[in-house]
Amino acid sequence: MRIISGTNKGKKLFAPQGERVRPTGDKVKEAIFNIIGPIDEEALVLELFAGSGSIGIEFLARGAKHCTFVDVSRKSLNYVKKNLDLCNFYDRARVLLSDYEKAIINLSKDREKFDYIFADPPYDLKICNKIAKLVLESNILKDGGLLIIESDKSEKVIDINQTNMIECKEKIYGRTKISIIRYLEEK
Repeated sequence: MRIISGTNKGKKLFAPQGERVRPTGDKVKEAIFNIIGPIDEEALVLELFAGSGSIGIEFLARGAKHCTFVDVSRKSLNYVKKNLDLCNFYDRARVLLSDYEKAIINLSKDREKFDYIFADPPYDLKICNKIAKLVLESNILKDGGLLIIESDKSEKVIDINQTNMIECKEKIYGRTKISIIRYLEEK
């Protein structure tokens, strides 16, 4: 696992080991960033289920202003911190020990909004639709922002009846499905 592009390109990142840890592979990571294109230097990013933090760190390497990393595992967040130190990104990051639901609710209460939200929950939880719904209801995604969810290819990520959101792209790589959902600007 490495940084694909931008600052620190090619730098290898630390990753936790274990059955429940499944870092996003370089091929999938590269595909995500090819789809979303250039990252604005004012972009604010939220990475849920951060694991090693490789996606948020890739956003920072590509110029994002700030990334908030959320994980319920202290062990995983220690890897995030190691990787932030390795890449000299600690001043552009915040690390939160929390489950995703509490984090989203608290960020909403603080009126924080993000340009990009990336979520990569364990596949066996099958909570991607719940995440999409909570992000929509909590209003933490900016108008025109992207919600990017990595899931098992068999999981339905978003309910077509959800308003104000549309699924922009969906790509499958082996067992992994990447769903990129744009939050529509209010009229």
